Amino acid sequence: MATAKFIHDGESIDYTPGSNVAAGDVVVQGDLVGVAKRDIVANTLGSLAVTGVFDVPKATGAGTAIASGAKVYWNATAQQATTTASGNKYLGKTVKATVDADATVRVRLEQ
Repeated sequence: MATAKFIHDGESIDYTPGSNVAAGDVVVQGDLVGVAKRDIVANTLGSLAVTGVFDVPKATGAGTAIASGAKVYWNATAQQATTTASGNKYLGKTVKATVDADATVRVRLEQ
């Protein structure tokens, strides 16, 4: 007898926020990080993408360039991607290098 029942491909997961979530918001649930593809009204079922490629904010200024293929983490306090793992949640790997002046980094989400 099977012990697992297929539900869906898992590219998105159900999510019901306690407060409004805007399209593009990065949402952290424990060690799971997802991106809202559409606005989700508080206490209403919506979904978060947990796979895919997204441009997310990063710091700018000297020393903030990120190489292609680097592991990046979500700093929920600063609301930006970083290469610093400590205190942050794993987001994925970069698919395009950035320079110090770039305000975003292109990331392939990984769980």
